[in-house]
Amino acid sequence: MSYVICIILLVLVHFGLWKMFVKAGRPGWESLIPFYREYIIAQLTGRPAWWLILLLIPIVNIFIAITIYVDFVKSFGKRSFLEHAGTILLPFVVFPLWGTDTKTTYWGKSNTAEFKEKYPYKKTVTREWADAIIFAVVAATLIRGFLIEAYMIPTGSMEKSLLVGDFIFVSKVNYGPRVPMTPVAFPFSHHTLPTGGKAYWEGIKLDYKRLPGFEKIERNDVVVFNYPPDGLPPLSRPVDKRENYIKRCIAIPGDSLRIIDSKVYVNGQAEVNPPESQTSYYVKTNGTDLNPQTLFDMRIEGLRQSETEYVFTMTDKQAETISSWANVEAVKPNIAPLNAFDGQVFPHNPDFPWNVDNFGPIVVPEKGWTVALDSTTVPLYEQIITDYEGNTFEQRADGYYINSEKADSYTFQMDYYWMMGDNRHSSADSRLWGFVPEDHIVGKALFVWLSLDEVGSFFDKVRWNRIFMKIE
Repeated sequence: MSYVICIILLVLVHFGLWKMFVKAGRPGWESLIPFYREYIIAQLTGRPAWWLILLLIPIVNIFIAITIYVDFVKSFGKRSFLEHAGTILLPFVVFPLWGTDTKTTYWGKSNTAEFKEKYPYKKTVTREWADAIIFAVVAATLIRGFLIEAYMIPTGSMEKSLLVGDFIFVSKVNYGPRVPMTPVAFPFSHHTLPTGGKAYWEGIKLDYKRLPGFEKIERNDVVVFNYPPDGLPPLSRPVDKRENYIKRCIAIPGDSLRIIDSKVYVNGQAEVNPPESQTSYYVKTNGTDLNPQTLFDMRIEGLRQSETEYVFTMTDKQAETISSWANVEAVKPNIAPLNAFDGQVFPHNPDFPWNVDNFGPIVVPEKGWTVALDSTTVPLYEQIITDYEGNTFEQRADGYYINSEKADSYTFQMDYYWMMGDNRHSSADSRLWGFVPEDHIVGKALFVWLSLDEVGSFFDKVRWNRIFMKIE
């Protein structure tokens, strides 16, 4: 349905442009040829031809195109705020309207001194402010959507690599900016308006497209992506309007992944944990209390289970420090045993008795890879086939059917990634809900530009040592 709507709107735009070209004394067919059309408009408005080169520069070309078309309608005497807003937002309405209106005529080259002298026009103060605000909103929206965006770390799933209260910049250009799939949305709102309700309109949906980037996702990159389960009921959000999550990419397309006793293995090789990553530890003392101020200063969180037993979430280095204390008798990681089935862990199937510490082996799909469909693969990849790649899937007495056709294999249409938080025992990640499709990737985390300690006092609220810290 969205394709039909887009085609109708494009026909209306080009119909209106054809009529307006004819009014300006040009052949109507010139309005149908991209780039050449803009060259003719530049001639009709008095803009220099070299401006067309700017149309080849991503992001910049959007501002240039807006300027060119606003100049174009000025040449027909359309100079009010609403007329310019219509040109930008509703060209499929105003172009046919002006093209067929007998009172709308071509006045001349709007960007020349002669035109401005012949047809003087002074903007009101209100109009000046409106233009400035609109330009700022459009510029900020384009920068956030295609270049770089600021995020705040709200949870401890990446502790202590990233801390709650870290404000970070995320690059959209490193992996290539994603073209909005739900383009009609309220500015500066992700999926929900401040007053409640959806901040986007699903009447127009676009297929997944990504502009060229500088690099591909590599293992151990810290990546921001849309939370895949948000696509399921009751939320059923579009891909680009799902919640933003930040995790570390543990495995890339084509990798084989396994977790043994909380140790990650990729393609059979043990991965080195980030130095600031955390896990859960059991601590036993001789009965003497641990100093709560010392634990607070070390930012160690946990629970006291008895007079002598504690469970702390901390880094390996912190565990070594605590084990050296005179009143500590034992420090050991809390690791779920092998084959201890956890129903919350992907693929949520007792035939795969996995948990967060003993998981896999599992292969991360890559585009073009064909997997045989059987009882050992269907539980792992059925969600991809249906939810992420839009097919129907069913199991019948005589085998598997995809889109009502019998199939004994499936070829993946996208690349997938395996994401995990550095706080391994306090992170909702791929171990719980599976793979992250490439169309969910938002960008690469670059650096911390501000960090505020939620438990800090007035004078040490800012973590000065983290400002401009590169994220690795």
